[in-house]
Amino acid sequence: MEYNRKESWVEAQKDIAGDRYYFARSCIRQNFFPAAEGVFLKIIKDILGKDIYDDPNQTTCTGIAYHSGIIPFETIMTVVGRQFALMTEAGYENFVCSCVTSFGIYTEVLETWKHFPEKEEEARQALLRATGRTFQIPKNLVHSSDLIYKFRKEIAAKAKYRLVDGQTGEPLKVVDHVGCHYAKIFPEKGVGGAEFPQVLVGLVDEWGGAQIDYPERRHCCGFGFRQYLLKSNRGYSVSNSKLKFDSMEPFHPDFILTNCPGCNYFLDRWQYVISEMEGKVYGANGYGIPALSHEELAGLVLGFDPWDLGLQLHQVAVEPLLDKMDVAYNPFDKYKGVNGQVLSTPASPSILRLC
Repeated sequence: MEYNRKESWVEAQKDIAGDRYYFARSCIRQNFFPAAEGVFLKIIKDILGKDIYDDPNQTTCTGIAYHSGIIPFETIMTVVGRQFALMTEAGYENFVCSCVTSFGIYTEVLETWKHFPEKEEEARQALLRATGRTFQIPKNLVHSSDLIYKFRKEIAAKAKYRLVDGQTGEPLKVVDHVGCHYAKIFPEKGVGGAEFPQVLVGLVDEWGGAQIDYPERRHCCGFGFRQYLLKSNRGYSVSNSKLKFDSMEPFHPDFILTNCPGCNYFLDRWQYVISEMEGKVYGANGYGIPALSHEELAGLVLGFDPWDLGLQLHQVAVEPLLDKMDVAYNPFDKYKGVNGQVLSTPASPSILRLC
């Protein structure tokens, strides 16, 4: 059958609702980069004027426990049913989640129920017995990066900064890393599919940067759940990230853009580990390559204070990127708490520069 590029691209699009979302937080994003979800909510609610509900009654999707072999699929179906019940009770039909593991979990459950309706009925009965609740299936299920992608032009129109080198006027060089559970488990559920996902590079293109193709662009970051949760397996995790760093290094990227909290964490933290293990640093002048999430990048171009974005919690210093973009910031506020007092200053690594 003849390959039709235009038809393939049309098939790789997805429906992203324009308003009224029930928001499901991420357990690991709140712990790794705790400001990111608050930034996302401010952008969607305050800057874009959309209706998004942040429910205090929600729980983790238990995806990490499921993928680590700790709980069975029947349990996670019931947990997902409860999340959908909370959405239904709140009067919403569109479901947006912050974590790509959650996105994969919700999608897997919905696809299972679609093909095996008896499994949906089992989950409904289990939820009813345990909580007395019932639920409606979401009309629209998306990831938070889908919403930032959908509103990328609106964000560009309100942007204070662009992804441009303030000294040279040249676009910043950006490498994207799309989470496996967003693009690979159910490719048709992500913008652009598995091979050519647009959910992140669409932001880069719209906000003035230059996307950089590199050989291991679609390679896993190495999180892998059991690879990291078991200390004896962590060599597998760091080696996967190292493969990506070695692949992107010749292109001298200004930063890495991610949409998965786990990917963002490891592509940031493993650079420190590799510098201590091998004395190797991947960025210029002794710095690493900053790894930013889609929320953090959107907040940065909109003019949020970098420290309100939580960029001080990154292991790799972000100041070289801020300086290149001419972003205004106070270096003395980096480690201050909400009361204006300095909380603590981290110890400097042996090799990697922190500014």
